[in-house]
Amino acid sequence: MKIQHLLILSLILFFSNAHAQDITENSFGNGIINTVARDSSFSLRFGARFQSLFVNEWRDSEFEGFESESSNILIRRARLKFDGFAYSPKLKYKIELGLSNRDISGGSEFTNNTPRYILDAVLKWNFYENFVLWAGQTKLPGNRERVVSSGDLQFVDRSLLNSRFNIDRDIGVQLHHKIYLGNQFVVKEIFAFSQGEGRNVVTGNLGGFQYTGRLEALPFGEFQDYREASLERYDTPKLAMGVTYDHNNDAVKTRSNMGAYMFTENGLHSTDISTFFADFMFKYKGISVLGEFAHRDAENPIAIEEDGTRTGAVVNVGNSINLQGGYLFDNNIEVVGRFTQVKEDIIGSLFPNEKQYTLGLSKYLSKHKLKIQTDLSFRDSPDPEWNNLMYRLQIDFHL
Repeated sequence: MKIQHLLILSLILFFSNAHAQDITENSFGNGIINTVARDSSFSLRFGARFQSLFVNEWRDSEFEGFESESSNILIRRARLKFDGFAYSPKLKYKIELGLSNRDISGGSEFTNNTPRYILDAVLKWNFYENFVLWAGQTKLPGNRERVVSSGDLQFVDRSLLNSRFNIDRDIGVQLHHKIYLGNQFVVKEIFAFSQGEGRNVVTGNLGGFQYTGRLEALPFGEFQDYREASLERYDTPKLAMGVTYDHNNDAVKTRSNMGAYMFTENGLHSTDISTFFADFMFKYKGISVLGEFAHRDAENPIAIEEDGTRTGAVVNVGNSINLQGGYLFDNNIEVVGRFTQVKEDIIGSLFPNEKQYTLGLSKYLSKHKLKIQTDLSFRDSPDPEWNNLMYRLQIDFHL
C-alpha cells in the first residue's frame, strides 16, 4: 500500500470515529488514540502535530541600513506519530511521518525521486537489564540540541551549530546502556552503526559506513535533559553532560550524512569525515542553560576532478559553539537568549564565518504541546552583505 493511501485511510478512520462522538479518557497532548490490547500483547498511541511559522528577514544595505528582503508564512512541520509496544513491553516501536513540504523535501535519484515521508521507523528491544537494542531509521546520538524533538525547543528553531554540523537521522542499529553509580549518579553509553548517507536512501551504500559513540553523565540523577525550558521547575539542580564522536568512512556528502552529494566527472568524491560534539544541559527551578561545541574535520574536504580543478563541492569542516539560556516565570512566559558562532576552515565552503545573536519569548499554554514562540536574530558576518535581521513567530500544536 502506498504511503499516500495509508495516510488517507488513517484520516478516514479518525474522522469516522470522531463523528460518533466517542468520549475518550485521553488528555490533551497525550495522543489522539492511546490504547492497550486486552491481552496486553500490544499498545498504540497515535498523535499529530504541526507548526505554523511566519518569517521576515532584512538584509544589511551599505547605504540605507537594513532593507526588507523576504517574508514567508508556511507550515514548518506537520507530522503523524505512532508509538507503543508490540508482543512485550520490552519491545517498543516508533513511527513518525512528515507531511509538510519542508519535511519531505530532498527527494533525488538516491531516494527513487520520491518524497521523504519517513522520519522514524525504529524498534527498541530491552533484551537484558539496562541494555536496549535499536534497529531501523531514527536520529543518531549526536549533539543534544538535535536529539531534542523539534516540538520541545525553547526557541522557534535550532541554532546555526545544529544546521551546520548535526548528523541527523540514518538507518542502522544502536546499542543503548546506562549504569547507576550510587544513589543518583547515572552514566549512559550509546553506540550506533549506520549506513552513513541519511534517511530514506534506497540505492545502497555509496561510500563506507558511519560509526557513532556517545557518553553522558548525569551527576544529580535523571531528568528531562532532552527537553528545553525548565517547565518541570526542579527544586534541586539538575545537570547532564555529554560527548559524541562520529566517524563517517568514505562519506559522499558535504555534511557527513547530510548536505549535497559531491559529484565529479568520474562519479562521487568520497572522504573520511569525523565530527565531535560536547554539550551540557542545566535546569534548576525556572532556569535552563544549554551549551554545545562542535568540530568537524575531513581527510580530503575539497572535491577535485582528475585535472586538478575544483568541482565546487566542499565539506564544511570547522567548529562552532552555541550557548543559550532562559528563565521561566510563574505565568509560563519564558525569556530566552542565544549566542552562536560558526567558524569554517576552508575558503569556498558553503557557509561563511559568522556570529548570531537571538532573543526570544515563549508562552507555554500547555507546556510544549501548545505554545506561541517568537524570536529576533541578528547575524554578524565578516562580509557585511551577509548581515541580516530575522524575525520569526510560530504556533506549535500537538494532539
